[in-house]
Amino acid sequence: MPLDVLIVDDSAAIRKILQRVLAQTNLPLGKVSEAGDGREALDAMKQAKVDLILSDINMPNMDGLQFLSELKSNDQWKGIPVLVISTEGSQAKVMEAVQLGARGFVRKPFTPDQIKEKLASIF
Repeated sequence: MPLDVLIVDDSAAIRKILQRVLAQTNLPLGKVSEAGDGREALDAMKQAKVDLILSDINMPNMDGLQFLSELKSNDQWKGIPVLVISTEGSQAKVMEAVQLGARGFVRKPFTPDQIKEKLASIF
């Protein structure tokens, strides 16, 4: 069954890189959508089904932690696996992301293998 993925990052370059990395995984990909921040991501999720989210933490308007918090408070979305990919390396932020339900955390800059490894452990 193909997975519809949402990539949430304020950097268009990072979103493109993540799309390429996803294409290299063995995951059966469906539609891959993008959003520039948490608000855009929530709007995108109201429009289409999402099976996996790759999200940054530091973004304008609504950051990744606020976005995770919104997701987890919504019964329809709280079970969607989220992989956080961020330059934010502080232990407190990582712990907060995990407490909010993130299934994994990868620090930027990342290698494609790190992303693939985390996704393999989620699926």
